[in-house]
Amino acid sequence: MEKWFNVGKIVNTHGIQGEIRVISITDFAEKRYKVGNTIYLFMENEKTPKKLKITSHRLHKNFNLLTFEGYYNVNLAESLRGGILKVPAEALGKLDENEFYFHEIIGCTVFTDEGEEIGTISEVLTPGANDVWVIKRKAGKDVLIPYIEQIVKSVDVASKKVTITPMEGLLD
Repeated sequence: MEKWFNVGKIVNTHGIQGEIRVISITDFAEKRYKVGNTIYLFMENEKTPKKLKITSHRLHKNFNLLTFEGYYNVNLAESLRGGILKVPAEALGKLDENEFYFHEIIGCTVFTDEGEEIGTISEVLTPGANDVWVIKRKAGKDVLIPYIEQIVKSVDVASKKVTITPMEGLLD
């Protein structure tokens, strides 16, 4: 069974030339939405995804605006509204050392460098300069761990294990 990854959601049309407005959830918008690329549309009540070829991409305010081959006016583009844009796993590509896709990090168990289990990463926040990992504990409040080298010492996505050196007060 093919594994798919979300890259955006179509929230509306834009203008009359068939452009659609996408809220993007990818760090690689320029790569994902490159003219000529194929992307797949998943609609709520359809079993199979629709294959779409990108014919234009531009940024407008906080949105990515796309057009697709065969959807050259607002009436045709309207049928895409509400759809989720996805790419197959093989389209993800390799990352640099110490870079990870969210799906690789979420679900990892976090331990201190002394072997104490803290919990499991449930979410990745991207508020600014660095990512913040939300650690769900078995009991108690969630812990927020900034992804910086002073704290995160090792990440093993194969064994789903992360080792950290917590700063004072981080786990309180």
